[in-house]
Amino acid sequence: MKKNLKITPEGMKDFLFAECSAMDDVCGKIEKVFTKGGFKKVITPGIEFYDIFSMECSGIDQQSMFKSVDNKGRLLVMRPDSTLPIARMVSSRLKNSIMPVRLYYKQAVYRNNPTLMGRRNEFMQMGVELLGVKGKRADLEVLSTAIRAIMSVADDFRIELGHAQVFNALISEIDIDEDFKEKIRVTIEGKNYSALNNLLDKLEPCKAVTAIRSLPSLFGGDEVFDKATELCSGTKAVDALNYLHTLYDSLKTLGLGDKLIVDLGLVQRNDYYTGFVFCGYISGIGDAVLSGGRYDDLLSEFDAPMGAAGFAIDTDAITEKLLSDKNTSYTDVPDVLVYANDGAEIKAINAVAGMQKNGINARFCVLETLEEAKAFAEKMGIDKVQIIG
Repeated sequence: MKKNLKITPEGMKDFLFAECSAMDDVCGKIEKVFTKGGFKKVITPGIEFYDIFSMECSGIDQQSMFKSVDNKGRLLVMRPDSTLPIARMVSSRLKNSIMPVRLYYKQAVYRNNPTLMGRRNEFMQMGVELLGVKGKRADLEVLSTAIRAIMSVADDFRIELGHAQVFNALISEIDIDEDFKEKIRVTIEGKNYSALNNLLDKLEPCKAVTAIRSLPSLFGGDEVFDKATELCSGTKAVDALNYLHTLYDSLKTLGLGDKLIVDLGLVQRNDYYTGFVFCGYISGIGDAVLSGGRYDDLLSEFDAPMGAAGFAIDTDAITEKLLSDKNTSYTDVPDVLVYANDGAEIKAINAVAGMQKNGINARFCVLETLEEAKAFAEKMGIDKVQIIG
């Protein structure tokens, strides 16, 4: 048993030194964006009742949850998502608040990834939730906050924008069961053209089937709306397209250029999102580091119906990217090591404080002899040893 005490569980990770500094840097920059936007920090329990995440609209596979039981036999889970606990909290502790409510969080979530595929079972997330309001202004506030957040930690990024009701409106016109709908959604989300065509070939040809077949390829700028409107004419998807176009036109004034992309193949969690959806990508990271959208039906599950939208950021992925960037350094090596002769310890500590106040990266030496101090400085690459007293 003892031989395993020094090993972390598979899918978990210790963070050391520069990693912690990089994470503090990333989270600090994002947090500044949130607080300036008037979002207030909340923390939800790391352990919640399973029932909160077992709803069909949660979009979380029960096999991906870490489960346990309490001393009363009730099923518990380690928090696999932050939005659902916040919805629970708002529906109870904040139900009498003046709406809208602006909330943000910074906390770990836990997902059981049996195959891992490079993903950890525990990862840090930051995000915002804007609750108690609907409409274009609220959607633009969420989107612009997300853009400012990703801009605070990366220069080379892109935002992909879609609308859940484009797919939902089209698929509702086809007489198929929910399992078949989900298979179609998954193939579109993965841009698996071959699998999508195989599924759609089993259906009677109609306008909705033709439009759905084209969704993964409707990716780009303004031209996407012309193509999509033609394909979806006469269906309820046109209303969603028109609204998405107004959001896109508004966001273009931020001067994002080709960083803003329309993606009608963005069909996340069919039973969760009800309006606009979006993802954010950073150069050098394959998976999306940011995702979110509007989910107006979720709070109804907690008997508190209200408009809601938000997003989450994978700060772990961004941290790893910064650490791999050769132009970014998170060294903890000080510029000056301050050594105190006997009796001058407090004077030296005060000297260090004064240097730090003036922007000098100084550190008090806790070693007993000057020889030890100089040897330590040489090993650490500290340029200067200053003797006090």
